[in-house]
Order: sequence, then C-alpha cells, then structure tokens
Amino acid sequence: MSRKRFSYNALLRRMVAKLKAASDTLKEPGYESQSISPREFYDYMTGETPSGDTITIVDVLASEYLMIHEVVEISELKKVSIPINRRTVMMFLPRVYEAHYVAIEYELNYALARKDYAWLKVRTNHAKSWLEDEHMPQRLVPRCRAIIKKFSEALPKEE
Repeated sequence: MSRKRFSYNALLRRMVAKLKAASDTLKEPGYESQSISPREFYDYMTGETPSGDTITIVDVLASEYLMIHEVVEISELKKVSIPINRRTVMMFLPRVYEAHYVAIEYELNYALARKDYAWLKVRTNHAKSWLEDEHMPQRLVPRCRAIIKKFSEALPKEE
C-alpha cells in the first residue's frame, strides 16, 4: 500500500528548510544526523508501507516533532547503508522498526524537554497501538513497552 502522494516540486522548498531545521535541533542533544536529500525524504515518506500509514508527508512537514522523528529514522537507516527510496520500508522492514524506536525516543525526549505533555500523551497512545502491529518483530516488543512506560510516567498526574 502506498502513502498519499503530494507533488515533489510543490514541497521542495519546505522539505529543504524543514530537514535543515530538524538536523539543527538534533545537534542540541548531540545527535549527528546523516545528510538527507529532499528526494530521499520525499520518496521515503511517500513510499510503500505494509499498513496504511495515515501520517502524510504534509503532516510531517507541519510538525517539528515528526520531522525530528523522520530525520532520526532515516539517519539510522543510512548509518547502516540502507538505501532510502520508495521501497525502503518494505525491503528492510525489521531494521526500519529498530530505527523507528530510536527516532521515537529522540522525538519524545524533545517533547519532554519542552514540557509538551499533550504531544507525549498522543504519541504514547500511538505507541500502545504499535504493540498490535503484526509486522513488528517480537524482540522489539519490550523496547516499545519501555518507551510507553518511560514517557507515560513523565506525564503529570491527572487529578
């Protein structure tokens, strides 16, 4: 199943600016992102996925948190020489999950540092649904649970 398509040329300037901003933001916690071209980003974000991913490239470009997530995810794949294109997710599915969990930790640590508890709550709820993902390697279930626990415990207690 392919993700929703948007025009590359229409998004090019936004992609360049947002990729740079996310890479710069990631330097603060000491993360050195890989060089990601707008074409790689576009192809990765609009490529095939095993399930109907509902987050679009436009959604990602509109969210500082999701941009951080995707830059880390793509960087982690590039660090192990995985090619970034429309087929990356389908061809390297187990490794994509590992990169995804590195990315969610950077994303949520950034949100926590900004005290954006609403975002933490939304994304920990997303993570709970990942436990139901039939494609996720079972060896990563404990990591997913640990992420949910860590960031759920960081939320202020509701009264």
